[in-house]
Amino acid sequence: MSDSRALPSYLSPDASAREERSAVVSEPQAQPSGHHTQFLQFAGLSAGYFAHIGFFNPYLSLWLKELGFGLIAISVLCSVQAATRLFAPYAWGALSDRTGECVKLLRYGASAALVFSTALWFPLGGMGMFIVLLLLFIHTSAMMPMIETALANLVSQGGAFDAGRYGRVRLCGSLGFLITVLAAGWWFQRFGMAHFPAWAEVTLIAVVVSVWRLPDHKKPAPSKDSHPDIGPVLRLPAVRWFFASAFFHALSHISVFIFFSLYLDSLGYDKSVIGLLWAVSVVIEVGCFFTQGRWLSKLPLTAWLVLASALMVLRMGFTAGLPLVLPILLLAQAMHAITFSAHHTVCIALLSRHFPGRMRGRGQALFTVVGYGLPGVIGGLGGGLLSASMGLDSVFWLSAGTATLALGCAYKLWRLQRAGGEAG
Repeated sequence: MSDSRALPSYLSPDASAREERSAVVSEPQAQPSGHHTQFLQFAGLSAGYFAHIGFFNPYLSLWLKELGFGLIAISVLCSVQAATRLFAPYAWGALSDRTGECVKLLRYGASAALVFSTALWFPLGGMGMFIVLLLLFIHTSAMMPMIETALANLVSQGGAFDAGRYGRVRLCGSLGFLITVLAAGWWFQRFGMAHFPAWAEVTLIAVVVSVWRLPDHKKPAPSKDSHPDIGPVLRLPAVRWFFASAFFHALSHISVFIFFSLYLDSLGYDKSVIGLLWAVSVVIEVGCFFTQGRWLSKLPLTAWLVLASALMVLRMGFTAGLPLVLPILLLAQAMHAITFSAHHTVCIALLSRHFPGRMRGRGQALFTVVGYGLPGVIGGLGGGLLSASMGLDSVFWLSAGTATLALGCAYKLWRLQRAGGEAG
């Protein structure tokens, strides 16, 4: 017998089924005038944060390679970011939920990361590099969930998630990523990788400036009753299948985030072409975020998860099997529009529906752990061992397999939604 009567109204089966399509607002809605300034501030922060990510993540592995680290050591060091996502986001998210001091925590995280980045200038062995990256990523990994939580609050109206406004802000981050991934690729090809620490500092300065421009804002201190338990939500079958789908989908993406640049480098592509191939996916991402308010509501949220995972199977298969056929590789990168952009927006919308109010920070942090942390550690370490013994292409073949598992989980979630049984 269903126990949905004992659940909050937003967890009931009927409510979940009704809200599947209404959870996303297709077009930007009218907002108070003060919201415009806040959107601009978040757009600046998104641009600064992803400008840092746009150079750091694609080129970290190449910098470590130039420093003389082996493939397994590079895999371990590149997995540090994912490892911090196992604990840092939830700890910071819970602290933000309890204190309401999201902006102050963001300022601290950005400033501390800038300080720790100065250590990248020094000659470091494997353990020293591990410690520096650990300290750096503890602070930067925790920032994105808090930014996403604050932004989701800003673009949610009456329980509906405004995908149009979210996309407008998020595309600024994609533009920041695009600029730095292209500029850094050209720079490193022309001048070498020695300036990697300088790029880290300059981009983190942009993040610090952006986060200090946010207005001071503190939510009212929560009472004991206003800090609800998320246990009942996590026991919902729909939530479990959602997290399973997110895990396997992200695990498939890890091969791109960690090994794509190394893979292309091993095939003879120069750094400017590597940057161009990264840029293709980001240009597509920008277009997706800019226009998604017009078309994202055409399908139920869970149907988008199914489509994204199906395309991810194709993307990884193309990358593994036909990497020297440039048009095919460009097509695979263009699939990023759905496999990442649409998938990410849908995940944020589903999180906003399942984890409303004071649960939102912890829900977003859990998504970061399950959708980035665990896959990053498993994919980074496992991929390093696999590629060392069987070649880098084997990582992408395996990613096609994990994308197939993500497809199965997403399909199960879609079936639950259609049956109206999301609450079990």
